Amino acid sequence: MITTVEEKAQEPQAFCAIDTTSARFQLTPEEAVQCSTLLAELAETYGSSEHSDFHRSAEIIAHELPRRLRQALTDFKALEPSRAVIIVSGLDITDEKIGRTPPHWKGSEVESRAVEEEMFLVLLGSLLGKCIGWATQQDGRIVHDILPIEAHKGEQLGSGSEQVLWWHTEDAFHPYRGDYLGMACLRNPDGVSTTFATLEGIDMPKEQWKLLFEEHFTIRPDESHLVKNKGADRVVDGELADAYDEINRMNSAPEKIAVLFGDPNRPYMRLDPYFMDIASIDSPEARAALEVFIEAVGEKLGDLVLEQGDFCFIDNFQAVHGRRPFSARFDGTDRWMKRVNITRDLRKSRSQRESADSPIIL
Repeated sequence: MITTVEEKAQEPQAFCAIDTTSARFQLTPEEAVQCSTLLAELAETYGSSEHSDFHRSAEIIAHELPRRLRQALTDFKALEPSRAVIIVSGLDITDEKIGRTPPHWKGSEVESRAVEEEMFLVLLGSLLGKCIGWATQQDGRIVHDILPIEAHKGEQLGSGSEQVLWWHTEDAFHPYRGDYLGMACLRNPDGVSTTFATLEGIDMPKEQWKLLFEEHFTIRPDESHLVKNKGADRVVDGELADAYDEINRMNSAPEKIAVLFGDPNRPYMRLDPYFMDIASIDSPEARAALEVFIEAVGEKLGDLVLEQGDFCFIDNFQAVHGRRPFSARFDGTDRWMKRVNITRDLRKSRSQRESADSPIIL
């Protein structure tokens, strides 16, 4: 008998640390100084990681980063290694510099003390593609704060804490989801795990595998895109109202999609079990295939503990990720991540962006 997503979310899961040796790029002390010098100059010039001129120039500025670092990220993009993750370490981050973990993402970008770290995340992401944002998520910002919010502690959100954040493809519901997810660890004193799994080594009956390439399945938007989670002062009208209407449509009448796509022998995946209506799948064979697949991926789930100064990039087509539950203190010392979404092809979302150079999807 297959255990439901809701039941599994409450089950204790064994800790299985992922060996990141081959996935880690360590800056030399000289490279770290080179990066820090560049970031200080950028912070002085632009003042904010959300500055439009900074994002317009980020792909050019990124070529001022150390050549060895640029090569590592370029290879990660071009070769698509099956490990599906790369971690850049060695940039010095201190608690004194970044200040306290904010109580909420709203307002944390104003005079951010972590602006240099945010800019480094964007520059690294720019070597993989274009950093994008969503009009319906964190009030249209590109660099997001992932931190525990007391009012969300029991919710299925990145800002939750007491509930398992069920593993998923980032923004799996959306056709213009990012190719990569970037995360900068500013603070993780309790060693809270990011869960992680790829398709490598998964064994399923051939006929069930084929069914996952067919459009039998649906994925609803996750909670972070809903209007109830916007900033309290944000006015919803015009194009933003249209964007939320589209989210509501995707929620009430999601389109049928395939879970696997690309090369049948080494496919990409699109999966978010918590927001998939498995019981409503018309084909019993497709429903059974999805249940077997979800269980197989769940059994491969491992733990990736990011430490202060780790900049992690996950291939969003080859891997799923989530988060273990933890007890937040809400006292300014909790786990604090920065996040960006990265697309390899900005043009594909042109119909849902205000202008050709806008990185915000409406």
